[in-house]
Amino acid sequence: MSLSRQMTAYVLVGFFAAVAHFSVLIALVEYFSVPPVEAALAGYICGGVTSYLLNRRHTFQSDKSHGEAGWRFATVAGVGFMLTWGIMYVSVERAELPYLAAQVLATGIVLVWGFLANKLWTFAPVNGI
Repeated sequence: MSLSRQMTAYVLVGFFAAVAHFSVLIALVEYFSVPPVEAALAGYICGGVTSYLLNRRHTFQSDKSHGEAGWRFATVAGVGFMLTWGIMYVSVERAELPYLAAQVLATGIVLVWGFLANKLWTFAPVNGI
């Protein structure tokens, strides 16, 4: 798959993952009074599961086993989780930005990190093929 097609697939998968993420975030903040930083992290987990399943199949067409790709994806997602926490904490708690604006910023940064890390490490072809 060409890089431009792969990036397009990643963005489309990211859209569906973001819908899951933002749905959980907004529901937890608006309906259950969960603080935005914690709600963003819960949303991140929901979006992450969506992202793994769709990216493994549609974006990277990986031949790695779930056992190998899964732990690698979890590692990349863990870094993204910490980035999300840091960005949300600084943006919402310190800079007092609206939580949705902060989440959009975090999503953009984590999107770039995730694509590069997943392409080059998580779902890289076995034996470099």
